[in-house]
Amino acid sequence: MADWDIRKLQILRTLRERGTVTATAEALNMTPSAVSQQLTNLSRQLGVPLLRAQGRRVRLTDAARLVLRHAEAVFEQLERADAELAAYAHGEAGEVRVGAFSTAVPALVVPAVTALRAAHPGVSVRVREAEAQEAYELLAAGEVDLALSLAAQAPTAADPRFTRVPLLADPLDVALPGDHPLAGAAELRLADLAAEPWIFGGSGPWSDITRAACEAAGFRPHQGHAAAGWTAILAMVEAGMGVALVPRMAAVRREGVVMRELTADRPVRHVVAAVRKGAGEGAAVARVLAALRTTARETGEH
Repeated sequence: MADWDIRKLQILRTLRERGTVTATAEALNMTPSAVSQQLTNLSRQLGVPLLRAQGRRVRLTDAARLVLRHAEAVFEQLERADAELAAYAHGEAGEVRVGAFSTAVPALVVPAVTALRAAHPGVSVRVREAEAQEAYELLAAGEVDLALSLAAQAPTAADPRFTRVPLLADPLDVALPGDHPLAGAAELRLADLAAEPWIFGGSGPWSDITRAACEAAGFRPHQGHAAAGWTAILAMVEAGMGVALVPRMAAVRREGVVMRELTADRPVRHVVAAVRKGAGEGAAVARVLAALRTTARETGEH
């Protein structure tokens, strides 16, 4: 197979365009002897004569024109590659893999992806639902590029592997049965519900968040029932079996359940994004982080 040297092919193409070795040398900031030497080497590499003398000038041979006809396709493809690389470098192209906990997917990730499609269609996002611990394991293993989790479950800011980016403080509302005596109260504090049976998971992030919020309000919640899914939790609340804390970002509703905003001791959960150290400087990842920040500003508190 012939040795196709891109640089030498560019010299040959410039000679065709400029007409003389001297003009070619000026255009490429080379000496005429260097131009001649490079074209002689190319002819030897390809095994065909590329130039023929015509008086004091040179002309391209038919073989040279054939070579350039095929080389144009190569130059075109290289131009496309340059354009795509430039887009990638400026954050206009590339794939970003995001691991996110369940309620963050519809509330943060989907709106951010929708905005990115309109503003930067070359940046694609691949989403993987994962709870906090799994998301960070995936991030550390290089299987996702960005992880969304709750600050309470995220590695500390001192972890040398990751850079954490605060996104929002998601308020926690309380779900009450529609006929609860406090469902229509003018103001509602978490401490007002200290004697109620509470519904939350037996373990895991939401159990920790519920217990911590209640203890911060001055009481230990009595766990009347254990459930992790919002459908089950709200069904039990509607049936008058207990009360529950619900993140506003989850946007869950059920007829027969009243969602009340808490006043003086309103708890929040902090949502953070994380990337591997240094990865946030990547242009496509930076685009996704910016879109998530914008969505977070429009969604919650900071």
